Amino acid sequence: MATPAAQPGMDAILQAAVTAGEVPGVVALAADDHGVIYQGAFGKREVGSERAMTVDTVFWIASMTKAITSVAAMQLVEQGKLSLDEPLSRINPELASLPVLEGFDAEGKPRLRPARRAITLRLLLTHTAGFTYDIWNADMVRYQQYAGIPGITECKNVTLLTPLVFDPGERWEYGINIDWVGKTVERVSGKSLEEYFRDHIFTPLGMKDSGFVIRPDMRERMASMHARQADGSLVPIPFEIPQQPEFYMGGGGLYSTGPDYLTFLRALLGGGRLDGAQILRPETVAEMAKNQIGDLRVGLMKTAMPAASNDAEFFPGMLKKWGLATMITMERAPTGRSAGSLAWAGLANTYFWIDLAQRVCGVILTQILPFCDEKVLRLFKEWESAVYASRMA
Repeated sequence: MATPAAQPGMDAILQAAVTAGEVPGVVALAADDHGVIYQGAFGKREVGSERAMTVDTVFWIASMTKAITSVAAMQLVEQGKLSLDEPLSRINPELASLPVLEGFDAEGKPRLRPARRAITLRLLLTHTAGFTYDIWNADMVRYQQYAGIPGITECKNVTLLTPLVFDPGERWEYGINIDWVGKTVERVSGKSLEEYFRDHIFTPLGMKDSGFVIRPDMRERMASMHARQADGSLVPIPFEIPQQPEFYMGGGGLYSTGPDYLTFLRALLGGGRLDGAQILRPETVAEMAKNQIGDLRVGLMKTAMPAASNDAEFFPGMLKKWGLATMITMERAPTGRSAGSLAWAGLANTYFWIDLAQRVCGVILTQILPFCDEKVLRLFKEWESAVYASRMA
């Protein structure tokens, strides 16, 4: 299904992936300064079912949550309630005592030492605070098994207390940083993230189908999760983020739809403003879009859990940095994406980008594990390229 104003080339690309069995279904949307320029939904919400994929289908957007949590934190920075560079242990005392994991001794016991620097909000927002994810760090897999600590998607507070794997500020490594940002937003605002997002981001922007808590009407429209098998086929698997969690996972707990997330992207494209609603000042959005990690680089995320993620790197060989919410591609991409564009993704193969130079943004949504699925990445590249080609026509 596509809109009356749909672009035949984009439709064909998405439909072909469904027809070939590469994805059960897909939703994709793009917009520019004037509004939505494409939206389409093709295939089924679950392989083998008759439940048609629709534009308003609900997806687990996983780490696409991070950009929203980062905006929430920057709202509080604007209000003077948070500082980017003060030690965050003032608000989160637990951060002061987290050690650095230096490996394991001959008996398999973790070797821990005190961290040499304090953790700040800027370090958390840029994934340079020292945290990691077990999915991409074998030492953290081993530590969590040793200590009996569950994975982050179980939303248990104990997982937030895992040690750092390097001293704050030393390098870029993707991790649970934004879950701590979410905790910080809750403690400063006095609201849960569910309430804060609703009151300060979702309601102002008219995002009616986004939240950590899945309403009954949202559940009726949910896409099923799938696992890619060794032979390339897809099978549905049970998956759901806990609905009564110990903490709302600011790093990856949200459910949303394509239209809702595109609305959020359009607000950032508009310098924090959309249809009369302002969620951030233009100068704040501009600062978030700048390289915040200096000479450090965003590199390959080597999988330690192949069932959850393949090795992950966008545009290998291209210089990539991190702002205060997203990755920044520092060179022009083969798709037509401009240098300085913002982008990130979610574990179940959901992807977005914001091209500030050419004034276009887009989001493509599937529900497939492991992350960085070759077939979905190829589909994303072809569809994004078609978005840019349609603007040149």
